[in-house]
Amino acid sequence: MKDKIDFQIENLGIPKFKSPLQLSTVRGDNIFTFINETDKLVFDTSLESYNQCLTNNKEPLCLEKAGPRQNIHFEPKNFTAAIVTCGGLCPGINNVIRGIVMALHYFYDVKKILGIPYGYEGLNPEMGHDFIALTPDKVKDIHQFGGTILGSSRGAQDVSVMVDTLVNNNIQMLFTIGGDGTLKGCNAIGEEIKKRGLDISVVGIPKTIDNDVDIIDKSFGFETAFDIASPILKDAHNEAHGAYNGISIVKLMGRDSGFIAASASLAMPVVNFVLVPEMDFDLYGENGFLEVLKSRLEAKHHAVIVVAEGAGQHLFEKDDIVTDASGNVQHDDIGLFLKQKIKEYFSDIFPVTIKYIDPSYIIRSAAANSGDSVFCSSLAYQAVHGAMSGKTKFVVGKVNDKFVYLPISAVVSKRKKIDLESGFWFAVLQSTGQPFSIK
Repeated sequence: MKDKIDFQIENLGIPKFKSPLQLSTVRGDNIFTFINETDKLVFDTSLESYNQCLTNNKEPLCLEKAGPRQNIHFEPKNFTAAIVTCGGLCPGINNVIRGIVMALHYFYDVKKILGIPYGYEGLNPEMGHDFIALTPDKVKDIHQFGGTILGSSRGAQDVSVMVDTLVNNNIQMLFTIGGDGTLKGCNAIGEEIKKRGLDISVVGIPKTIDNDVDIIDKSFGFETAFDIASPILKDAHNEAHGAYNGISIVKLMGRDSGFIAASASLAMPVVNFVLVPEMDFDLYGENGFLEVLKSRLEAKHHAVIVVAEGAGQHLFEKDDIVTDASGNVQHDDIGLFLKQKIKEYFSDIFPVTIKYIDPSYIIRSAAANSGDSVFCSSLAYQAVHGAMSGKTKFVVGKVNDKFVYLPISAVVSKRKKIDLESGFWFAVLQSTGQPFSIK
């Protein structure tokens, strides 16, 4: 269990302006009630944790409940907010941008909202990117499209330069939409702001299609990703079933975590093998993957394999670790590797027909589905409420199905991964029929 200090949110000061939102301060009047700073949500809801708290006479570890506060820190007059999107594309980015703009404009009467183009590059004047004025008219239809209207990029910029840009443009609030690297960058900007004693709030909205942000239930875009992947798996099954000893290999996103591969396979239960980064497996031997695949083909004469991009990296001989501009390890292509190894293995056994499908960038650039659209709007609204109240260096997300605020430092300490002893992974094994381990 985490120490209590990990979940405390930093504040820029005591909020002294009355919120323009016409909400309630009491329950029972059929009007949404302002969130009080004493409103907390228990992090670990297990009976075991509850009993430990009773035994030790200690309060449980709690999280700050997200939502509008009665008093806010910033006065909207002459106020400037900015939004930046970084890293790879993900369904729902435009929805979040739209939600932030609408909330700032209509909830808090903030008139000046800037879009920072091409990720953190846009905060470096030397890159020559001009800011984009964001208004309700500008963003009202962008949720219908994938990608990001602001553009994106990977890689870090000089933190001091970025803070100078915020100061020089009178930006008092920065919303950063991105994954692990983006959030770490946001936290670094917040640290520099704190060191200078500036009155600027920085907020992170976790964006990772892989759903690998720690602690939070899910990240936006994840649901759309496996929703779009599911019919692709059905088509892959049709291809495999259409040939005698037909094999379809579908590679999906999942650099360090296999949630998309596993969830898509559960949603479309025609998959026979799911290979994810969390599990090691051998290719050869009596219980190796190729022998298990051979048994499947002998019994059913077709097989569908779903592999996450980060799976099986232990099978490659590597001298050096190569990273991208965001510091992420560049993995070798496990999909093409498996295709070649399967082809070689069966060349002296019996003929097979192999089809390889990689829909990754089609999925990344898609528009959000209905579920993600609702989720993205809620994330945007809660982020704005938290920032307006003066909170900083925090992310908004759902924990135990409730919207909460978390310190950025708490969610970037490690990646969330599939627990191979969890009911979720057991459901995948039950659906596919693959062995508990392939050794």
